[in-house]
Amino acid sequence: MARRGLFAALLPLALAVTVVTTGGTAQSQVPSQSPIDVTPGSVRIDPRLPKLHVAYGHSDLDLEYIRKDAASATGCATRDHEETEEAFVTPGAAHVTLAGVRYELEQFHFHTPSEHKFAGHSDPLEMHFVHRSAEGKLLVIGVPLRAGAPSTVDRVLAHLTPECGEDVLLRNVDLDSLLPTNRATFRYNGSLTTAPFTEGVQWFLTTEQTVSPATIARFQSLFTTGNARATQPLNGRTVTEAPRI
Repeated sequence: MARRGLFAALLPLALAVTVVTTGGTAQSQVPSQSPIDVTPGSVRIDPRLPKLHVAYGHSDLDLEYIRKDAASATGCATRDHEETEEAFVTPGAAHVTLAGVRYELEQFHFHTPSEHKFAGHSDPLEMHFVHRSAEGKLLVIGVPLRAGAPSTVDRVLAHLTPECGEDVLLRNVDLDSLLPTNRATFRYNGSLTTAPFTEGVQWFLTTEQTVSPATIARFQSLFTTGNARATQPLNGRTVTEAPRI
């Protein structure tokens, strides 16, 4: 069945998909690592997917530079490829619920260029919202960031904290406005994209959010060689499309 789905919002191309009506969504054999390149042939529509209920409120944010080279004498002047700017959220300020399980938002952080690709296309930045359940299960929402109209993301990245520098405190940020208006998603099972690359992570990839070109340039000037992991093989995994989270 030919249609224009989430790919149409992410790329100017038509997506041919298959509707899954019986059995479970195909899962990969190990390894099932992230990020991935979401290709048209890997995407299916599953009308039985449970909705991801998002309950994001307002929160103060503590923006911190995440170091990976603290043992190095020159660490404050160099950029490890896994370092990033990470915003820690006030506990209880935001959560999502999936199939009756609640996942608390702990932090969100940024990569350049985007770690996930869509039909080989990457974006300037990607934002990852990391959630954890009471049992320790991880759920991550990935949002590609493209140049366009300013958004709340610009406020978060207006003053980057330097490596070995002081954290930046932001007051009363509307977390829900960080997400795009179009809440369609691609979903798949993968892993963390930094060491120890733990698998069993539920990924929800949204349509793009926009940020100003100046914000993109500011972040990329700090991470001049990038801080994104290369895409990993699908290894038979299927990506499922849902119209809304």
